[in-house]
Amino acid sequence: MRAVFNRWRRRLWHALLHRIVFGESNHLGQPLPHTRIAPSTCIEGEHALRLADHVFIGQFNFIDATAGLQIGQGVQITNFVSIVTHSSHRAIRLLGSGYAVHEGSKPGYISAPIEIGAYTFIGPHSLIEAGTRIGKGVVVCAYSQVRGEVPDFAIVAGVPARQIGDVREQDERLLSQHPELRPHYESWTRTI
Repeated sequence: MRAVFNRWRRRLWHALLHRIVFGESNHLGQPLPHTRIAPSTCIEGEHALRLADHVFIGQFNFIDATAGLQIGQGVQITNFVSIVTHSSHRAIRLLGSGYAVHEGSKPGYISAPIEIGAYTFIGPHSLIEAGTRIGKGVVVCAYSQVRGEVPDFAIVAGVPARQIGDVREQDERLLSQHPELRPHYESWTRTI
């Protein structure tokens, strides 16, 4: 009997708290009916988040948008991803207990916007650091630490992340098998 109760309790908990729901709105209050954000994702500085439609943000992510974060159309952010637009670790080390009361700019404090291009995939357990610009159609492999510029259609992996390939090679193989999809593919690869 206890196992049945626990199974139902887990199902109820999952249904209420971890169900991804369609429908968000952007910073202008316009509906994004195809965007899904898991309720377990924490978003700080939501006022500085610029979100497009057809975005998927999975479970247990930390998204810091305080310095500005632009997430393009069709971006997929899997699970356990951290996106941080600021970092205070250097400033805290330098200022010690004086960090909390320091006036003016804090030496070593980093704050910079992040841009994630359309139809990019961010793999699980990845870190996107302040000031990063990720192009469109990029694949960020699991456990990657991304800092700086990532060109369109790159496949990046590692700590720090380095380009290891180009998604267009595999895309071409798939498009040759499914030529009816080429107009859809070309509609965003050429315009966004």
